[in-house]
Amino acid sequence: MTTEPLNWIKSSYSGNGGACIEWAPTHATATGTVPVRDSKRAEGPVLMVSTTAFTGLVTLAKTSNI
Repeated sequence: MTTEPLNWIKSSYSGNGGACIEWAPTHATATGTVPVRDSKRAEGPVLMVSTTAFTGLVTLAKTSNI
C-alpha cells in the first residue's frame, strides 16, 4: 500500500444510518487495488481487493435483497 494518505470517499448511503463503507478511488485508479474500510472505524482494518472484485461487491450489494 502507498505511504501517501488515502483520500477516502463514503458510500452514497452513508448518511442513512446503515452499515456503510468507504473506499479510496484515487488509489484504485493508480494501483488497480481498491482499499475498503468500515466508515464507522476509520482506524480499523482495511480490506484490499482488485478492481474486478470491488465491481463484483458493488453489483452484489445493488442486487441483494438483504
